[in-house]
Amino acid sequence: MFEVKKVIGSLLMPLPVTLLLLALCLLFIARINSKFYLLSWLLLISLWAISTPFFADILITPSEKKVAPFSMSKHKSIDYITVLGCGVRPAPQFPANLQLSGCALSRLTEGLRLLHAYPHAQLIVSGAGNGKTTSSAMMAKTAIALGVSSDKIIQNPKARDTAEEALLLATRLVDSKVALVTSASHMARAQDLFSAQGVDTIAAPVQFYSYGNAQGFRRFIANASVLNAVTTYAHELIGRQWIALRRMIDPQAL
Repeated sequence: MFEVKKVIGSLLMPLPVTLLLLALCLLFIARINSKFYLLSWLLLISLWAISTPFFADILITPSEKKVAPFSMSKHKSIDYITVLGCGVRPAPQFPANLQLSGCALSRLTEGLRLLHAYPHAQLIVSGAGNGKTTSSAMMAKTAIALGVSSDKIIQNPKARDTAEEALLLATRLVDSKVALVTSASHMARAQDLFSAQGVDTIAAPVQFYSYGNAQGFRRFIANASVLNAVTTYAHELIGRQWIALRRMIDPQAL
């Protein structure tokens, strides 16, 4: 009975229930144009498939295995801990931490963990935002609220994307030991862009999805968070292709 309750509950979540209702509607649609009817079913089934942990595991897990969490035992010292921006939701009525996206909070948490282990390092928080509310400012305020001294924090508020983060920070970070904190899915592209600016970085990835651990019926039920993860993976894939295209046109680009 417990498993039945879990299955029904999973199917009643917004994404799967919407897809099931669309499938039900298709059953009653007149099949006047068989090509479009079959295409509709194909799109529906495809959306369900890419929203399942089973598909996400096949797509994302191989790339996640290429990066490992930061190992403090391998690095005696770090000069800079660079936390890349990941979205901000301006809401002046809330404290700084509640204005950061979940992704930004995850990255900042790792940055603070490393700062605790390397007290002589400087914490760099990066990212532009919406008007005067920047990702870097909200991360800095959150870090200060959690006990970090303001003189340990360097902000990089003008960077709108990873390429600009690497460009604007390059002169400071060159020839330093730099721990780069970003999402596991984003790490390869981020390190590539920093390397192009002459900055060698040590990966400190966060946000591992680990869909290989999903078990039972949950592996085959569409889930909005899984679809979001697949979307993030697609974003990174497109980003890498864009960089490759830019460099093909101009070897000095990015």
